[in-house]
Amino acid sequence: MDKLSRRKFVIIGLFILAGLIFIIRLFDLQVLSPVYKQSATNNVLRKVIQYPSRGLIYDRNGELLVYDQAAYDLLVTPREVRKFDTLLLCNLLEITKKDLLDRLKDARDYSPYKPSIIVKQITPERYAVLQEQLHKFHGFYTQTRTLRDYPKKMASHVLGYIGEVSNEMIEKDPYYQMGDYAGISGIEYTYEKDLRGEKGVEYFLVDVHSRIKGSYREGRNDVAAKTGKNLICTIDSELQEYIELLMQNKRGAVVALEPSTGEVLAMVSSPGYDPNLLVGRPRGQNFQLLQSDSLQPLFNRAITAIYPPGSTFKMAQALIALQEGVITPETEFHCDYGYHIGNYTMACHHNQDFNLNGAISHSCNAYFSYVFKGILEKPEFGSVKNGYDIWREYITSFGFGRKLGTDFYNEQSGSVPTSEYYEDNVFKGTRWRVPTINSLAIGQGELEITPIQMANYAAVLANRGFYYIPHIIKNVGDRELDERFREKNYAIINEEHFEKVINGMEKVFEEGGTAYWTRINGITMCGKTGTAQNPHGKNHSVFVVFAPRENPKIAISAYVEFGGEGSSYAAPISSLIVEKYLTDTISYRRKWIEERMLDVVLLDPGTPD
Repeated sequence: MDKLSRRKFVIIGLFILAGLIFIIRLFDLQVLSPVYKQSATNNVLRKVIQYPSRGLIYDRNGELLVYDQAAYDLLVTPREVRKFDTLLLCNLLEITKKDLLDRLKDARDYSPYKPSIIVKQITPERYAVLQEQLHKFHGFYTQTRTLRDYPKKMASHVLGYIGEVSNEMIEKDPYYQMGDYAGISGIEYTYEKDLRGEKGVEYFLVDVHSRIKGSYREGRNDVAAKTGKNLICTIDSELQEYIELLMQNKRGAVVALEPSTGEVLAMVSSPGYDPNLLVGRPRGQNFQLLQSDSLQPLFNRAITAIYPPGSTFKMAQALIALQEGVITPETEFHCDYGYHIGNYTMACHHNQDFNLNGAISHSCNAYFSYVFKGILEKPEFGSVKNGYDIWREYITSFGFGRKLGTDFYNEQSGSVPTSEYYEDNVFKGTRWRVPTINSLAIGQGELEITPIQMANYAAVLANRGFYYIPHIIKNVGDRELDERFREKNYAIINEEHFEKVINGMEKVFEEGGTAYWTRINGITMCGKTGTAQNPHGKNHSVFVVFAPRENPKIAISAYVEFGGEGSSYAAPISSLIVEKYLTDTISYRRKWIEERMLDVVLLDPGTPD
């Protein structure tokens, strides 16, 4: 064979080899590789996420507070879109042409091949009209959602609201995807993982017009969504509604607890808002309006606002003094229109001697200034600073100055300053003197207490020395309550001393007591008025109470901002709550009190007292 012939065979061989390589590659791409098969499958299959219904929320008596209603999202896969009547689609969706085109552009920029939500939370009524015309819009389809519905326009701060997840939430929990919704506040947030359920998926066959023709493989590849767990919360919805009615046109907070369990019977922050405002497509606009409202209706004063406790703090002072042997119930101090020592004066309204009962029922500032001085200067403590540290340990055992551990994620701790704080900011190396911090004796000064801490304090008094951590949930599906909510937490005061203080609290409602006019015939209440100083305007009206005296069923704290003295508004409102809860009605003799509380408007800070 000559050289030319050999070269011809080599060239032919190279062509054959190249052809074989192309044939093998084409076979791999068209037969073995799943890429084109998947692409073809995607042309006839649609994967639709099935969003579960969130769990329902009931009150303690089985009253439905939150349920789901159907809603729909419109999605688009940009590469499947063909020429369509934009004006018709805009009319069906009630959006502008510019808005629609902008959303389509965003969807294409995100991914031409993946579906993107164009319009969220379409109502069932609007969906019914859209569905009839949807076949005209190739590449568009809908998916089912659920929205929350609140049959009663109440308890917005307790129940909370849901909203679209943020990027941060998606990074923390891979369960969520862009466009998902989750609890943002209240019960909806705290118990989100229980309420949300688990997403499912369904596969459908679609025709060339993107219309669903049936289930793929008779649903064998589908995964069913799991409905969220139902919750039973602790609140009494009738009591909650009644308190919200009493607190209308007022700023402040009321918390009512069941002392024997720590269950929250009612939690009201006023002003509040209708929870239905934060549902559906108007949510964004409504949220902005609520957030910019100067009255701060989104702010939950019950667990995040901090106030001085005022004279309601005096029972704690008395208990510490009894525990340390500084006083007995019979110990008397003279009030000469106040407490006077050197150049210092703590003003008061009386000119007489008081024992413990009289000091509590008449709220004598001088008496408790002597008590506070006796505690801090007790010789066994060695110094006023050491006395303060011991006093503070007692105070924090009531639940003040720290988070109680409730099932509200944004609970505030308040503040009972440490001795280091006073060393650095007040005394600055000089000798500690009681008059310098004597405002603490009557619940003022640097004390910062939340309304729920005050209600817990009332429960400690009702229970004669212990409390259960306040909580808002009784049951989560079949799961039992967390053990921490079943454990007793004790104030470091002997039980025997509580009755001595409670005697004075009962006399608050007797003739001469600061809340005498709010008494209820047939119900023995034990309470204490307070006036919390407010540097920004008129003082706040404060009250704590529990009832009845034996086997208490309810413990309450009430703050009415700009209400002045505790007896003016906080006390009558609290007494109405007690009567309503224990008797289910308001007696005709006390209807005038109810009408007065309903009619008053206290939204203006007014002028300082």
